[in-house]
Amino acid sequence: MTTTKAAARAVLCLVVPRFSLPRLSFRSLALVTALLAGATLPAHAAEGMGIDGAHLPLLWGLPFVGMLLSIAIIPLLAGNFWHHHYGKVALFWALAFLVPFVATYGAGLATYEVAHAALLEYIPFIILLFALFTISGGILLTGNLHGSPGVNTALLAIGTVLASLIGTTGASMVLIRPLLRANDERRFNVHTVVFFIFLVSNIGGSLTPLGDPPLFLGFLKGVDFFWTTQHLFHDTAVVAVLLLGAFYLLDRHFYAREEKLPRKPDPTPDTERLGLRGLCNLPLLGGVIAAILMSALWKPGIEFTLFGTHVPLPSIARDLSLLALAGISIWITPAFIRERNGFDWEPIREVAKLFAAIFLTIIPVIAILRAGADGALAPLVALVTDEAGGPVNAGYFWMTGLLSGFLDNAPTYLVFFNLAGGDAQELMTRHAVTLEAISAGAVFMGALTYIGNAPNFMVLAIAKSRGVAMPSFFGYMAWSGLFLLPCFALLTWLYFL
Repeated sequence: MTTTKAAARAVLCLVVPRFSLPRLSFRSLALVTALLAGATLPAHAAEGMGIDGAHLPLLWGLPFVGMLLSIAIIPLLAGNFWHHHYGKVALFWALAFLVPFVATYGAGLATYEVAHAALLEYIPFIILLFALFTISGGILLTGNLHGSPGVNTALLAIGTVLASLIGTTGASMVLIRPLLRANDERRFNVHTVVFFIFLVSNIGGSLTPLGDPPLFLGFLKGVDFFWTTQHLFHDTAVVAVLLLGAFYLLDRHFYAREEKLPRKPDPTPDTERLGLRGLCNLPLLGGVIAAILMSALWKPGIEFTLFGTHVPLPSIARDLSLLALAGISIWITPAFIRERNGFDWEPIREVAKLFAAIFLTIIPVIAILRAGADGALAPLVALVTDEAGGPVNAGYFWMTGLLSGFLDNAPTYLVFFNLAGGDAQELMTRHAVTLEAISAGAVFMGALTYIGNAPNFMVLAIAKSRGVAMPSFFGYMAWSGLFLLPCFALLTWLYFL
């Protein structure tokens, strides 16, 4: 065990020198091994042969449901246990799916499905998050903003715009710490983080393919780069204005209540002027954007086949570039900047472990959804199709959105993109409203739960580490239901009926 851990650290240290690596526990390695189990299974998968979701019973979704319920319930009932053992819980549910799957369908099919999920979804997903988390963690806003309703609303508005330029993860990591510092003398600050997740970690990323993974997948499928800017601008503007207005009024209410209470000491004194440190990381964020664009625009026609999964050369180049950019950030950023940011690896470590299990256990659920009317979830598919076989745009918006709130929104987007025909040119023109509904649902409703989008979890972990009493899984859903669902109902009435 010690040799395995030492080897893993040595390899990573070669990739990024001077990298103060997060501690690699054996259960962390085991969880990643579970996701990549197909690489070590003895049988070879038949190339291009995936699981037939039409013949899968819903019983195969139980590990995924168990994973979601664990995230929702265990922190509420046994917070200390979850904090120390969430990796073991994730590994349990990953193996609860993988072991019977191998026993039932054989090592070959398991190899293909697990390798496909790991190579095309999980690994690129976590590398992108890791790069944005690492680079943005090296940018420090110095000085002390005071979290008045006006200042907080302005920060949320800036973050909403920034999310479509550097991604929801990048914008969340750049702004969440300054926002927390600005409000660290406030007694009521939970609502500020909740609305930050709504706007910066989700809704703000709707205007470009760089903003959120579902839109990037659409870009790879042929959707024009600025199509979402043109067709989702009005949706985004309506929701953002409503939420910013609601937040301002709510923050004014809490701010007025605090003025009647004894003043709380400010942990961040006004001893330094406002400024921005770690500017060397800004070109690196530009490099992340360039690497993503390169992977979509560069078409050399070269790909590698691993366990039946085709991995294009541009995707490999993108992921290696992102790792290199993260390593450069660690190399050139002075240590005191990350220390003053309160930067640590726990948020990305938690996301990596939990989403490894989610990406694994979601395999049969996505397969059933892909089967459409022939699968066990046919009643859900019927909600997006009218009697003449045409699309029901409101159904696409709500079904894509609600499933994105509990499944990963990127594969959910792809399922409904393909269900609507899968032809980008036709969807952008003849069925533009349908594509708009799918895109808006996948991005906007990722804000419904903590697991709807990866930045949600990162912001949650950072806020909790700073002492913010964040709501439980279901408590957060009460917030999102109260403020988000009316906005989405209005969008439905305005644009999708």
